[in-house]
Amino acid sequence: MTTQRVVVLGSGFAGLETAFRLRWEVGDDVHITVVSDRDDFLFRPNTIYLPFGGGEGALHVPLGAAFRRRGIEHRIATVDGVDADRGSVSLGGGRALGYDQLVIATGASMRPSEVPGLAEYAQQVWTTHQMHELGDRLQWVVQHVRHGRPQRVLFLVPPNNKCAGPLYEIAFMLDTWLRRREAREGVEIAFTTYEQSFIQAFGPKLHTVASAEFAARGIEAHTDAAVQKVTETEVGYADGSSREYDLLIAFPPYVAAMAYQGLPADERGFLHCHKASRAVLDHDEIYAPGDAGDFPVKQAYLALLQAGAVAQDIAGKIRNRPPEGGFQPTSMCVMEMLDKATFAQVPLRLTKDPAAPVAVDEDAAELYRVGTSRAWRLGKLTLGHYLPMRFRRGLPFHAGTPWRGMELGLRAGAATLAK
Repeated sequence: MTTQRVVVLGSGFAGLETAFRLRWEVGDDVHITVVSDRDDFLFRPNTIYLPFGGGEGALHVPLGAAFRRRGIEHRIATVDGVDADRGSVSLGGGRALGYDQLVIATGASMRPSEVPGLAEYAQQVWTTHQMHELGDRLQWVVQHVRHGRPQRVLFLVPPNNKCAGPLYEIAFMLDTWLRRREAREGVEIAFTTYEQSFIQAFGPKLHTVASAEFAARGIEAHTDAAVQKVTETEVGYADGSSREYDLLIAFPPYVAAMAYQGLPADERGFLHCHKASRAVLDHDEIYAPGDAGDFPVKQAYLALLQAGAVAQDIAGKIRNRPPEGGFQPTSMCVMEMLDKATFAQVPLRLTKDPAAPVAVDEDAAELYRVGTSRAWRLGKLTLGHYLPMRFRRGLPFHAGTPWRGMELGLRAGAATLAK
């Protein structure tokens, strides 16, 4: 048999997990090429620590040694497009790369221009540069307070944001950080979101936790607050209300990082996929795990699960056997607050409601567990070390004895520290 050529576009969570898991599943019976525009992996979830003095270096995982160790070809290049009829990817400089199976894992990007004034006046949270900028601006907040000038910090989640969790984390972390600097009394913190409930995608238990934390920390928080426009000093909402600020921190609307002409996608560029396999509709040889696909929630853990399903589906084709499992959307996350953390395990189902495209899966209600504890901070730190270590070695996150051990630990923690 001819060795199958699998091309993976992107070196984020979904791309690397697919490549490393596929090598784990089928060994050398596949030629894997990863195409990306960088030679390292950024552990984006932990960029939330950067505004509060965290170091950036450990968040960057070099990939060269990992690819060499696993016999994976790496091409540093930009992607210009995909010709599905010819089974070819167009790269920058007029180059072309053929494939038998293609994995599109080029992720999502931000489009702040959807909200008038957001790009000009809001401090955004997406890139490491923006996180460092936020850190500088928070230092100025403290300085203003110490010179007797009270500050108003406003957090904003606009419509079409697909993963607001990090903004909630930063809000809670800011409260803790200011208290430790004895500057909290001089800062008014407010949080507004277009969602119908806090962290809407993850159900009522997370809403209850977030509501309680906002109240305990003296953070004024509002749901159903869709932004309409932003000026230099004020946010206007769709209901006609407005709120003034000194510092506005926002997580902009999501769009696909790249549009692929000829492939089915929604109005934001996210590729339409079969739920279980993450294969693109009408293109069984093309997959879109993670943020490039149309699953409504964009989150690292869900991207890893989708990547595992893709690797197993491709492995099934190579081994001529039915794929195992498929994508079962159960989110797992730890929400940092600096003084404690909240763990959430949330089984999800798709709905047909555009305003709430996912909901807690009642058929798996026993898996829905949420708990807040200082101990969960250790869990977050452990995950933050474990995943970069696996990728540094060219190994998948969800495989092997180490993962089984961590999974048992998470289950035990969920049973005792969550309900």
